[in-house]
Amino acid sequence: MKEPGRSATSTSYLWLYRTGTQGPPIVLYDYQTTRASKHPVRFLAEFKGYLHVDGYAGYHALKNVTLVGCWAHARRKFSEALKALPDSAKDSAVLAKEGLAYCNRLFKIEQDLKKSDASDKERYQTRLKLSEPIVEAFSAWLKKQAPRVLPKSALGRAIHYCRTQWDKLVAFLQDGRLELDNNRAERSIKPFVMGRKNWLFSNTPRGAVASSTIYSLIETAKENGLIPFQYLSYLFEQLPNLEDQTNETLDELLPWSSSLPDYCKLSSQS
Repeated sequence: MKEPGRSATSTSYLWLYRTGTQGPPIVLYDYQTTRASKHPVRFLAEFKGYLHVDGYAGYHALKNVTLVGCWAHARRKFSEALKALPDSAKDSAVLAKEGLAYCNRLFKIEQDLKKSDASDKERYQTRLKLSEPIVEAFSAWLKKQAPRVLPKSALGRAIHYCRTQWDKLVAFLQDGRLELDNNRAERSIKPFVMGRKNWLFSNTPRGAVASSTIYSLIETAKENGLIPFQYLSYLFEQLPNLEDQTNETLDELLPWSSSLPDYCKLSSQS
């Protein structure tokens, strides 16, 4: 509401960064005034590796990363295209169902891998054997259908999305640690979105940054199996009594630390 050089009605953004399946789960929220690519470029300046993203083009400015797309977004667009079609559009409905079926087949393979508790290596090998042929067939289908549908129709937009995102969509085949979708991040942004509906605004940039910090701490605590209230209470007791706030002493207070007391852990309540 009160930001130098900006009106109270200006739209600001909260960027979400989080870890995948490797290492302790970490959820970080970063307040920024815009959606410009310079923000993730700055935040991820020292990061190298795979980065799961949605379809936002701004991520292309990042260096030393391999962008991994989201098949849930692709599937959703075909689902939306199917719902948007009138009953009379039988031919288009058939095509939308075909596109949706390709996506569903890929998700079925992932569900089976999860049920079997497959290792990263097994996931990689299974994807090459089962998923890659589906991906290749889907690519051929997209090329065939693109000139046959109206580009501005819901079905046309679904096909266009997949074709423009293709390099990112097929990246999951490169490594068994990768996921088929970006739903992990989608789930992590929901708590903030739901809270925003209640409090609507931050009064100052400092308040927005503080809110981002608190959300980061609470959501990371939840991801690590902690009880947020108990964990925050523990922090408020311990932090004022630290003689030296070094990286080593602060590490012992982080949500994934093995030094945390049992009463902070959700498992101790069951």
